[in-house]
Amino acid sequence: MTLAISPALRDALAGWLTHLAALSDASPHTVEAYRADVTGFLDFLARHHGGAAGMAQLRAVETADLRAWMAQARARGLGARSLARALSAVKSFARWLSDREDDFDATAILSARAPRHQKPLPRPLDEDAARAVTQQISDDKAEAWIRARDTAVVTLLYGSGLRISEALGLTGRDAALIESPGASLRILGKGGKERLVPVIPAAAAAVAAYLRLSPYPLDPDGPLFRGQRGGPLNPRLIARAMEGVRLRLGLPATATPHALRHSFATHLLSAGGDLRAIQELLGHAKLSTTQVYTAVDSARLMESYRAAHPRAQGG
Repeated sequence: MTLAISPALRDALAGWLTHLAALSDASPHTVEAYRADVTGFLDFLARHHGGAAGMAQLRAVETADLRAWMAQARARGLGARSLARALSAVKSFARWLSDREDDFDATAILSARAPRHQKPLPRPLDEDAARAVTQQISDDKAEAWIRARDTAVVTLLYGSGLRISEALGLTGRDAALIESPGASLRILGKGGKERLVPVIPAAAAAVAAYLRLSPYPLDPDGPLFRGQRGGPLNPRLIARAMEGVRLRLGLPATATPHALRHSFATHLLSAGGDLRAIQELLGHAKLSTTQVYTAVDSARLMESYRAAHPRAQGG
């Protein structure tokens, strides 16, 4: 049961949540999650020091209080990622409050650091599996033009390292570029970051085969890849095609459309590709985002070593 919160602190919390919803364009789900995070912290303060949670308690928060709160949360089984989000919510509330209360010093709260959490490594397919996916993506029962469409989409994902949204965002105008020898596509990625990506011959051939079979005319400003009724192709259909080929090939659940982008990066790195060049091809703003693939490559190398080296099993 949550202990009482003083009227002043309750009003401040309500004001901050209203600010989040109105000015920060946060979703109702996010607002509710932040409310629960901050309320949980205030409840801890009340129990830790005794009595109702109020402005005086919040002003007196020290680094030791924050450490005790995080330690208790971890002891309850809260994961590092969830705790980092909770601390972010508390910091956001404290920052907002310090901007409105002259005598509120948020230094102790803002300087707190959450436990570091290890981001999961990308799960690429091996080269044989990636090639098999591009060759067997569609169900044989599908119409020929749909099979050609799905093949073209996944070949672009794997051959150019595109996100599914980027591939499905291509227009008829891009088709002429794709079919040009040595073509490169100008892709607008996350955060409006623009990049040039080369189109390998296999991808160009796959797109050309799709266009020859497509029952819909190519509109320069319309979508390159179309659904059954001629509208923009829904990414869920490609995800469903991946689910089918995954079952047919016996691949793990991590074999998603995005895994083909991971495979593109990992296989380039394995072949001696320059990390900064791969960063540019993927459209990563930071090199550290691309460097995760070095860990993937090292992990794959160790797996190969353990499987192949005659002394790796202690023999």
